[in-house]
Amino acid sequence: MSGARIVVIGTGYVGLTTGACLAALGHQVTCVDVDDVKVARLAAGRVDILEPGLEELVTRGLAARRLRFVVGSRNAVAGADAVYLCVPTPMGAGGAADLRAVEAVIGEIADVLPSGCAVVTKSTVPVGTAQRIRALLGRDDVPVVANPEFLREGTAVADFLHPDRIVVGSDDEDAARRIADLYRDLSAPNVITDAASAELVKYAANCFLAMKLSYVNAIAELCDRLGADIVSVTEGMGYDRRIGRSFLKPGPGWGGSCLPKDTHALVQVAESVGFDFSLLTAAIVENIAQRDRIVAKIAGAVGGSLAGSRIGVLGLAFKAGTNDLRDSPALSVTSMLAAHGAEVTAYDPAVRAALPGMTVVDDPYQVAKDADAIVVLTEWAEFTKLDWGYTADLMQGDGVVDTRNLLEPRTITGAGLSYVGLGRPRPARVALPG
Repeated sequence: MSGARIVVIGTGYVGLTTGACLAALGHQVTCVDVDDVKVARLAAGRVDILEPGLEELVTRGLAARRLRFVVGSRNAVAGADAVYLCVPTPMGAGGAADLRAVEAVIGEIADVLPSGCAVVTKSTVPVGTAQRIRALLGRDDVPVVANPEFLREGTAVADFLHPDRIVVGSDDEDAARRIADLYRDLSAPNVITDAASAELVKYAANCFLAMKLSYVNAIAELCDRLGADIVSVTEGMGYDRRIGRSFLKPGPGWGGSCLPKDTHALVQVAESVGFDFSLLTAAIVENIAQRDRIVAKIAGAVGGSLAGSRIGVLGLAFKAGTNDLRDSPALSVTSMLAAHGAEVTAYDPAVRAALPGMTVVDDPYQVAKDADAIVVLTEWAEFTKLDWGYTADLMQGDGVVDTRNLLEPRTITGAGLSYVGLGRPRPARVALPG
């Protein structure tokens, strides 16, 4: 389908990336939101999401008149070939996905959708959502298609334009193939399937990654207790093509806008059909335990008690390259530190907003001033380039807890500081003259 008329409802992270990239593929795209201020900013080419290449794509789409932004869905869908639902589906009560935004949009547009227009779920939705949308639409002439996204924050534009695969599912095979054809200029294998299978692919993939991260965090803890080095262990694992190298780096726990809600949602889906998904539940429990272990390491670095200690934090976003704080493990750790009586000063190159329980500063060296310990919680490359000798002079204590194994231990110990990583042997601190 060349030059299709596409409406994208929702201009959050997924919606804006989807709209801008579809416009770059040559389609006529209208992006819809309920926030008139946000729409005005986007229409002027101002993008508040930190995502490499996204603002440039929006600017290019606007200039080519293939991309526009409007308020309100009802008028926007007239003449559309496909309507993409990219609205929030946050974790609801008990961990199940909250579909109220999806249902509200369907209620608004059901009677004005053109005959043959496909309703496409891009938001992460539970298995069975396509069937529910069909029932809400009450129209046999409007097919529903599941087309899950696999976008990583920080590389979303590249992931969209150079995907590993394109998954499209519908109980109307013709509709599925029409939506798959929208991406025909992308070089990627297509998985054309039924709606339920496509919906499950997204959850199955994200939950597998969450379990892999929980597993490597547990192995890192074993390395700490057994005197092994997680860097060597994961290198040895990663050469096995059945395992691979990705998602084998320990950290302060997984977070962000996807993994926490998707793992809980899949557990709820499993329970709804009488299946005890204990393997996935264990990964969630392990993720919570990881943050407790991180706090314990920090306490150890300041002598055992966090009460009254001054902790400098490097990194607040859930991952480097983004300004996304949603379910950030860094915020979980800082909240726990504050709850234990620590005074927290934090720096993140992409975060300037005031946050509860800490002081946010605009210079990484400010977190070191009179600090009893410094903690690296997000893997920003700029932290590797800090002058650690100068940092040591600013500090009151000498502990550096590197929860991302980002820093070179000998650089830290060479500055006279004590290095604590995850699953890494602790190098001896170098005694400085004088």
